Amino acid sequence: MRFISFKTIPVFLLMIFTGAGGLHAQSAVDLRINEFLVYNDSNYVDDFGEHSPWIEIFNTAFNTVDIGGLYLTDDLSVPAKYKIAAGQPVTRIPPRSYVVFWADNMPTRGILHLNFSLREGKTIALFDVNGRTLIDSVSIPRTVLRNVTYGRIADGGSAWSNLEKSTPNANNDTSDKVTSGELFMQMDPSGLGMTVIAMSIVFVALALLFLFFKYLVKVIGIDVKKQRQSRAKIRAKTGTQTWAGGDDTAGLELSGELNAAIAMTLYLYSVELHDTENAILTINKVSRTYSPWSSKIYGLNRLPK
Repeated sequence: MRFISFKTIPVFLLMIFTGAGGLHAQSAVDLRINEFLVYNDSNYVDDFGEHSPWIEIFNTAFNTVDIGGLYLTDDLSVPAKYKIAAGQPVTRIPPRSYVVFWADNMPTRGILHLNFSLREGKTIALFDVNGRTLIDSVSIPRTVLRNVTYGRIADGGSAWSNLEKSTPNANNDTSDKVTSGELFMQMDPSGLGMTVIAMSIVFVALALLFLFFKYLVKVIGIDVKKQRQSRAKIRAKTGTQTWAGGDDTAGLELSGELNAAIAMTLYLYSVELHDTENAILTINKVSRTYSPWSSKIYGLNRLPK
């Protein structure tokens, strides 16, 4: 019987966590059927220029989700009716974005063209990669209108209705939205509230800075006082002296050996000093009037025999 060594445990843990991270990053459960059109006579056209029924899938997550490998169907009894091709850039849905599939029953036209069409009373369903786990579904009502899409009133929301405007690859809510700035202007048209808030923030910040620096100075003062007391105790025990001027905060103390070295240095410097030399050159005359090097006897050579 073989046992797993301790060296292989980190490898297995890494594989498990990596696999778990990949499954979590997939986030297929964040996908929603967001909007669809059953009867398309004069609405959105596909990449072949034709009017076909279409289904919009919305990614509610704030990370990219790859819809590749999942299944779309119009029959809950056949969940794996159309498998979406995996590993394709077109199937990667960015955060809070959309992808549109054409229900034209012409899968040979591309990855986004399904092998079924939409009809009233059918159910559009999205299944996970195992072909069994239902992610989202919606029943096609019998009250759908021609060239009018049926979708969620808010992207990813729970309420459905016939939409005033078709919004493939766009937000279903096309109503005018009041921005935060406009809302604040409605609440404070004169700007007095904004002024009070701004000045309050400034004064509070200054007060906090004052308290902080006051506390900091107090702490530093206590620390300096403790250091002075500590140095005084050390000098009392060792008999050391401070630099001239008695600045206790300098923290530079002179021992006896250091004083002796400084004194010796000053002494050597003082004894080696000498006056500045003048530029007078003195030549003394010697008693001998000739040099042995100029004598004639040194210039005679014995003739060879």
